[in-house]
Amino acid sequence: MALFRATCVALLCALAAAELPHPLSDEFINLINTKQTTWKAGRNFPVDTNFNHIKKLMGALKDDFLVKLTDKRHDADVIANLPENFDPRDKWPNCPTLNEIRDQGSCGSCWAFGAVEAMTDRVCTYSNGTQHFHFSAEDLLSCCPICGLGCNGGIPTLAWEYWKHFGLVSGGSYNSSQGCRPYEIPPCEHHVPGNRIPCSGDTKTPKCLKTCEKGYNVNYKKDKHYGKHMYSVRGGEDHIKAELYLNGPVEGAFTVYADLLLYKSGVYQHTQGDALGGHAIKIMGWGVEKGTKYWLIANSWNSDWGDNGYFKILRGEDHCGIESSIVAGEPTL
Repeated sequence: MALFRATCVALLCALAAAELPHPLSDEFINLINTKQTTWKAGRNFPVDTNFNHIKKLMGALKDDFLVKLTDKRHDADVIANLPENFDPRDKWPNCPTLNEIRDQGSCGSCWAFGAVEAMTDRVCTYSNGTQHFHFSAEDLLSCCPICGLGCNGGIPTLAWEYWKHFGLVSGGSYNSSQGCRPYEIPPCEHHVPGNRIPCSGDTKTPKCLKTCEKGYNVNYKKDKHYGKHMYSVRGGEDHIKAELYLNGPVEGAFTVYADLLLYKSGVYQHTQGDALGGHAIKIMGWGVEKGTKYWLIANSWNSDWGDNGYFKILRGEDHCGIESSIVAGEPTL
């Protein structure tokens, strides 16, 4: 019995010793940087950031509808001739939103942002830079009853379904007065200390207003733009690359672990920390950095997170599920 107790005490001590530091602490940053070589961790969030806010940023709910979509496949000859590195900003230089990083604020609206960002880019890429329309995250977040729970999370596939069947109006970022329905949730101080409001994590979903902002000279219904059709890309790395190369950015979703909060540069690979939830983003391109393959991704946590708002994640291994939930579509021009 004494030996059993001693063994239990030893195990408890070992577990306590193995307990990870707080995920926003300097100790956790240092731990990550000693355990991996393909990316660098650093401070993106103040140590005392409300963790309810952090977890709410991950608003992509389980997507059981993806398998019901048409699975887009691309020809072998297209795949065989894809470049080693691809950045859509080089192919479509007249599409300014390819350089845009949006901010979802203290709201679990990533599912809406990943969708409207890719839709916005695709109006431009499909028209080869001759047409532009900035889809409203506000309109999708607040007015899509089938999409999920608004600021408490949503389903990417249903966001694209809504776009196809009901359309979306235009709208810029918070306080921009751009378009019919600009985003009404303000950026909060979820990064290094600054002059934004504190992040609380309890933001409520805005009301659906089917009128345009005062001063916008187009009627709400007439401002709506639609998707012609939408589909998933479930064939793996090569088909995702071909889709990006031919048509432009897509929406993806993956599992966020605590170490991603601290991403600064390089090719992210999950190293340490618990899963925080599902997160939707815009996948833009791909490449190879110091021998490691990556996807280039635009996040929606403002441009002061990560690498000016962007990050790279390991490509070709469905890392954190990044290659399993790809949704895209063709806009009606």
